[in-house]
Amino acid sequence: MDHHLHDTGHGAGSSLQWLLPALVLPAVAGAYLLLVHRARRRNPARGWSRWRTGWFLAGTVLLAVALLPPVAPFAHEDFRGHMTQHMLIGMYAPLALVLAAPVTLLLRTLPAARGRQLTAVLHSRPARVIAHPAVALALSTGSLAVLYFTPLYNATMGNPAAHWLLHAHFLLSGCLFAYVIAGPDPAPSRPAVRARLVYLGVAIAAHAVISQLMYGGFWVDIHAPIPQVQAGAEIMYYGGDIAELLLAVALVVTWRPESRRAATRRPAAAREVTAST
Repeated sequence: MDHHLHDTGHGAGSSLQWLLPALVLPAVAGAYLLLVHRARRRNPARGWSRWRTGWFLAGTVLLAVALLPPVAPFAHEDFRGHMTQHMLIGMYAPLALVLAAPVTLLLRTLPAARGRQLTAVLHSRPARVIAHPAVALALSTGSLAVLYFTPLYNATMGNPAAHWLLHAHFLLSGCLFAYVIAGPDPAPSRPAVRARLVYLGVAIAAHAVISQLMYGGFWVDIHAPIPQVQAGAEIMYYGGDIAELLLAVALVVTWRPESRRAATRRPAAAREVTAST
């Protein structure tokens, strides 16, 4: 492990990098609120949950905290800041955004033809593969080993474009894992609660092992002082535990047990949909 500070190459013009999230995040929040307004206007009796709206706004706020000063500049200068940013972008914000049920909101507001197209995409084979818990686990948690045990982390720190791609990976993979484990949105092949708890347990164990190896300096390739790396490992260890505990709570809260009669009707209904398409 190289314990020298990396040169991020961010000068006075780095403020331009904060312009993108400062513009995009309010626009995304505004788009969600517009869809909420349309959903309530289309079906006033059904409306839309204020809790879900609150979760989405909370997720955008968490992303803003991670991507704007003071956290973002600190993340470029200190590994502790990077790990804090990673926790916010990859674990906490995704859980809040997923609990906002954006897919359900889209299905309620899109025209019928577009809604059927979106449903077909969600039930397609590629979507089923990507939404498998093992794939989501590999993308969200398994990629951490690739990032910190290879020169990839140091390369992204010196390349702004690669750094933004890393942010996108953290966010999308985190949303995917949260959606597979505890998302209220419809999922084409979500496994039973016990299986999801097993995958969540594997994620907890993997986070613990990676953070402990990082703390001990085993196999990691991070160009930062040892105290920063160790503090970052502690943030990953304890922050990851809290985020995964919240995910487990969300799994329990969003779980809706089915009656046996509904479970037996599902295969027949699925066959009818397949035959009609």
